[in-house]
Amino acid sequence: MSRIIIFANGDLPNLEKARALLRDDDFIIAADGGTRHALALGRSPNIIIGDMDSFNVERSTLNAKLLRFPADKNETDLELAIAHALKLNPKQVIIVAALGGRLDQTLGNIALLGDLRPSTLRHGERKSNRQCNAFDLRLDDGIEEVFFCRSHCEINGMAGDLVSLIPWQGEAAGVVTENLKWALRDETLYPHKTRGISNEMLGDTAVVQIKSGLLLVVHRRLDH
Repeated sequence: MSRIIIFANGDLPNLEKARALLRDDDFIIAADGGTRHALALGRSPNIIIGDMDSFNVERSTLNAKLLRFPADKNETDLELAIAHALKLNPKQVIIVAALGGRLDQTLGNIALLGDLRPSTLRHGERKSNRQCNAFDLRLDDGIEEVFFCRSHCEINGMAGDLVSLIPWQGEAAGVVTENLKWALRDETLYPHKTRGISNEMLGDTAVVQIKSGLLLVVHRRLDH
């Protein structure tokens, strides 16, 4: 499977920009109430996962596989959806409508991106940071995309887009950037400093490399 789109139950600020993310051959998973976003974009989920407290499946005519969980559970519906998506061995997972709204949910959703433990990686193999970086898991609503950089990553957009590099769970060392307005050259970013916030792309692609640590990349596209 090439790509899975997961619809979360958060805010979706611009339907048309979200629509531009989708491809005809995407496999669609809806995390409970995220079904409403899929339907608003004219897509019927292949799978709906969750405790169904936000979407009334009984009243739906959708021909989707239903994976129902009890309301009294330790995971959010989105965490369950991500875990199921990883079992399908995709090359890329994009989570739509997981940003904005409740701050606790947004922070929790971002934290889920960093949980590429050996037990959740494809084929159950233990992988190095560089190998983990090859698996593409990100949040994207068409306006902002959020993902983690573990060794090397590319940001695709256009000149003027904002890019913030935020060290996660400690300092990130040996940070080198290409095609960003304020270049970083083998620098260390610290979690209590704002050195990496609000950089700007100089072209269609920017590159970030790090020697150690974990960087949260926040790419905000220009408002056209």
